[in-house]
Amino acid sequence: MKTLIPALLLAFGASAAPLAQAQNCGSGGGTTVCLTANGTTNNVQLNWTVSGNVSRLEVYRDTDSNPAGRSRIAVPASSARSFADATAADGTPYWYWVKFTTSAGSYNSGAATAKRSSSCPATAVTPYISANGSWTQTSSATISAGNSAILGPQPITGGSWSWSGCGTSGSAREQMITPVASCSATATYTNSCGAKTLQPFAITVAGSMRDLTSVQLSQQMSPAWNVGNSLDASPNETNWGNPRINQQLINAVKAAGFKTIRLPVSWNQYADADGNISPTFMARVTEVVGYARNAGLYVVLNTHHEGSWLIPTYAYQASANARLAKLWTQIANNFRNHDDYLLFAGTNEVMVAGDYGPPTAEYQAVQNGFNQVFVDTVRATGGNNAKRHLVVQGFNTNIDSTLNGFIKPADSATNRMFLEVHFYDPFNFALNDKSTIWQWGAIATNPAVTETWANEAYVDAQFQRLKTRYVDAGMPVLMGEYGAILKSEYDPAGVYRTYWTKYVTKSMFQRGIVPVWWDNGYDANHQFGLFNRTTGAQYYPDLIKAIVDSAK
Repeated sequence: MKTLIPALLLAFGASAAPLAQAQNCGSGGGTTVCLTANGTTNNVQLNWTVSGNVSRLEVYRDTDSNPAGRSRIAVPASSARSFADATAADGTPYWYWVKFTTSAGSYNSGAATAKRSSSCPATAVTPYISANGSWTQTSSATISAGNSAILGPQPITGGSWSWSGCGTSGSAREQMITPVASCSATATYTNSCGAKTLQPFAITVAGSMRDLTSVQLSQQMSPAWNVGNSLDASPNETNWGNPRINQQLINAVKAAGFKTIRLPVSWNQYADADGNISPTFMARVTEVVGYARNAGLYVVLNTHHEGSWLIPTYAYQASANARLAKLWTQIANNFRNHDDYLLFAGTNEVMVAGDYGPPTAEYQAVQNGFNQVFVDTVRATGGNNAKRHLVVQGFNTNIDSTLNGFIKPADSATNRMFLEVHFYDPFNFALNDKSTIWQWGAIATNPAVTETWANEAYVDAQFQRLKTRYVDAGMPVLMGEYGAILKSEYDPAGVYRTYWTKYVTKSMFQRGIVPVWWDNGYDANHQFGLFNRTTGAQYYPDLIKAIVDSAK
């Protein structure tokens, strides 16, 4: 650090005017609010930015950084982006928050601190981190497990330092840390006249599990996309007409604005009679998970098309439980050191073949049992799987069946579980290629080709039920599959399909549900494909934009 400081000071002009205070951000409901606070001779000036939509803003203040016991001091207009606290006592440090309300709930910005002072303005702090062998002007860094980092903020002289978090301690300006998990540290700089400046640092340890609930994680995952009919194809990855998944495709999905891929995998066809999965296939799945992680995407890895043996009846329950546990023990052990960008989903659309009626109590009970076997099996493998975010399903992923019979599995981890359902309503519009129903919703002009149910009000009501029952109770919902087929014989431009997609996606996202478009890889009529599986080129840019823009 000593040999680099003069060059850094010169390069960033650190000897000139103070740099602006770092923003302190908080996110929720698809919106991020970042706050700064600066003391002046007359007040404490607050400024914030808003990325997303808010319906209400509130300003809170306290004399310490603990939000418990804070007081509301203002309710500015939702369009406001600043506030001057003229009631702040001279020389007293205050911490501030902006509480913001969206359609999904209420959340908080990060805490910003400042004090009103006519004689002692706070000093700007510039963060630096030495990670992986080089110094960088930044407040966040990623290191490998077992490696060290040095936190070395500036200024170098003229005041004193104190630290908290990430194993920091004492008054040394430079702090060497070797965290075992991702963590946050805060440096407090007190200048020569007593003004304090807080500088947060965020260190991510690759391969570690962050301290995030599943609800918090879900807020980072939308929108999402299925790479269907590939690793779930039979008898091999290319047998259903799609090429092998490649890095170029996954990069294109990321570039389009998606944040998560759901990776359907049929495991049993690659296992022997005793349930031992082929090492070659396991390596291939691991490679594809790596493609997604290389692109910075979350991955939801499941078991798919296992209906030949995963049958929800008492007669098959014992044998199905044993094979489910055998497969998931191997999958979980293979990925036990992966970080929390990888989620496991235990089952997919479990049902009794040919029985599309409401599930019996027996069906519901056995499916709930499958969920419990999955959770217990994964947790027993230890490592990062002890805290991995898991996804369990309602019966046949049907919303009504789930609401009427799903029982949340017991779990040794707290707040690390999602519920998965699917949505293809109304069937004749979204999924039935033999149907002449091709218009939908408020923009429909011909009642004869419009379904009489499942319009906008129905969509909102179904998703609100999920939000009220599960999301609001701390169990986020993954809409693991949804979509509407193209019907170019009636609607060549896809006007109604795009409208349905935009409305349904937005309705999910506003209620904290993660939308995961079903893409089977095919761009032909009556199909769901969005991307060319070889090149990553977009088949339907307007449809992709509708999904991405509706999940903001």
